[in-house]
Parts: sequence; C-alpha cells; structure tokens
Amino acid sequence: MRQPKIIDRSQDERFMREAMELARQGAERGEVPVGAVLVQDGEVIGRGFNCPISTSDPSAHAEMVAIRAAAAAVQNYRLPGSTLYVTLEPCSMCAGLIVHSRIARVVYGTTEPKAGVAVSRGQFFSQDFLNHRVLIEGGVLAQECSEMLSAFFKARRNGDR
Repeated sequence: MRQPKIIDRSQDERFMREAMELARQGAERGEVPVGAVLVQDGEVIGRGFNCPISTSDPSAHAEMVAIRAAAAAVQNYRLPGSTLYVTLEPCSMCAGLIVHSRIARVVYGTTEPKAGVAVSRGQFFSQDFLNHRVLIEGGVLAQECSEMLSAFFKARRNGDR
C-alpha cells in the first residue's frame, strides 16, 4: 500500500486553509460551509465544497466532490498515498467512499457531533471488516472551522441568506 508522504503540521494547516476557502465559496451559494481538498505528493489533485442544494444531488458533499475531481484528474478510481483535508468530520457516506478510493489519510477540522463517524458517532475507520486502513487526524484549525459553521447556521436562523 502506498503511504502518504510525511507532511508537517504547517502543511496540514495550509491545505486546511484552502479547504476553508472552498467552504466559504459554498456558503456564498447558500450551501453548508464544508470544503475539501485532496492532496497527493504535495499537490492538490481535487477540490470541492458542499453543493447538494444547488445540484439537487444528496451525495454532493465536499469530500465526494473533491474525490470525484481527483479520480477524474488522475484517471483512476483509486487514490493511494493521498490525503484528504476536510473542514468537518466525515459522515458515513463519505467515509465509505474514502475507504473505497483507498485514500491513505484524512485530516479534518472540527467534529460533527450529529453524524461524524471518525470519532463522534462511531469509529468507522477502525472497523475490522474494512479491507483498507485510513489514518485519521482531527482538530486541525478546529476552532476556525467550527466558527465558520456556527456563523452560517446563526445567520440562517436569523433569516439571513
């Protein structure tokens, strides 16, 4: 199995900031602000932000969009050695795709207490039945990622769209 290159914390933060910028772009379109970038060999190969509302596609989560873009870019449905940076802990749908696409590492910003399956609602990635292991690291720029989501939902509750 191809392993991701060792990336220092400053690079994790740089790529997370890029994911956060994508999340802002989604928020500007009225989507829940979640962004993702997929990196392989130090280069971004896929980008995405949540867009299920605007695309009428319930699977159009940021992770899904970034992984689809990366797979198309490298013309392979498997993405070994890659790292996915996402501003919010992945849900079960995205976790399944992460395993199937053979992503080596997931770095997320803040936890998702209602539906996150890395640590919040379960530990999907450590299940014995999985045929691929994914390294998980959470909490990179967690406060900033959390504040972006909180501000979005506060504005939505106040009727600001």
